[in-house]
Amino acid sequence: MESLKELYKIGRGPSSSHTMGPVKAAENFLKKNMNADKFKVELYGSLAFTGKGHLTDVALRQILGEETIIEFHYEIIYTYHTNGMKFFAYLKDEIIDEWLVFSIGGGSLKELDEPRNFNKDNLYKETSMQEILDYCSINKLNLLEYILKNEDNTFITYMEKIVKQMFATVEEGLSKEEVLPGKLQVKRKAKKYYENYLIHKLFSSLVFANALAASEENASGGIIVIAPTCGSSGVMPGVMKSFYDEKKYSFKQIVDAVIVGGLIGNLVKSNASISGAEVGCQGEVGTACAMTAAALAFLKGGTNSQIEYAAEIALEHHLGMTCDPILGYVQIPCIERNAISAMRAIDSANYSLLGDGKHLITLDMVIASLKETGADMHVNYRETSLGGLAKHIK
Repeated sequence: MESLKELYKIGRGPSSSHTMGPVKAAENFLKKNMNADKFKVELYGSLAFTGKGHLTDVALRQILGEETIIEFHYEIIYTYHTNGMKFFAYLKDEIIDEWLVFSIGGGSLKELDEPRNFNKDNLYKETSMQEILDYCSINKLNLLEYILKNEDNTFITYMEKIVKQMFATVEEGLSKEEVLPGKLQVKRKAKKYYENYLIHKLFSSLVFANALAASEENASGGIIVIAPTCGSSGVMPGVMKSFYDEKKYSFKQIVDAVIVGGLIGNLVKSNASISGAEVGCQGEVGTACAMTAAALAFLKGGTNSQIEYAAEIALEHHLGMTCDPILGYVQIPCIERNAISAMRAIDSANYSLLGDGKHLITLDMVIASLKETGADMHVNYRETSLGGLAKHIK
């Protein structure tokens, strides 16, 4: 598996796969073709269906130029991944270069038939949770020690920056009240929910407010932390900021917990998918919930087995969750879903800590089930806005 630096990234919303991935691809293609006088990009599958709602065309033109031709080819869907795009560079109306590439989730890019779980920079030899648990048992390590053993000496500094940005995003979101961009005219709720918390001091209200704040920042194109995607970027910050502020865990404790949670995201990304266009929202918010549950179980002193159980519970009970954003915006049901899953993460961690960590269904089993469920899920429910909630508002 890759470094957790490839999982946790700082960027702008609203979508890691539909904006950040295409932007990264466009930047790479532009560097290679600086002499081109014109560009064209063909968007396929989910990128075509929800590209306008996710501002994919806007983001691409910001990199390649306002005259760039963007074509939406809904009918072309590659089995490798639905988020395909093809770049063309022209010089005097002649094609001088072309590139087919896929945005596979979390801002990551792959070329056609490139192994999804392999990278020349892989740091982790173990590729399943069971292998990790066995290794930790033999070497008497907790999960944090295991991760730090595999990462480089800049990792802690990087993760401190990640958590600082999580907190900054929440604080920024709590300060705003305006309507979110787009035709839906969704009004921000985070500030009002936080004001309710200040009056009644109900911890769940704080969690809801913080998760909403981060998700609303993402929906407005603000700076967020991908955890593990833009569309699920409210769950981890919502919970961690709340436990930092009210429960008074130290900043270092929060950083350590976020690191442990990242291991779960890495396992899902490597062995299944975190892309809503490929497996539905179970891969996005479901993974975020599992990551956060694991982080919280670690924060509260859970054993390796209890942490694994917390992640398993959280992910298991998101299996089958569809991705059906109304009008293609990362707003409804995405924002509210982050807040609800933040509380589910807390419940999953608390539930796991009541027992000794022994259970029949393992996290590895649930990750395998997620991948199978995503493959079976109808295309209408995989970030195309053709079914579910999305078809009821035009």
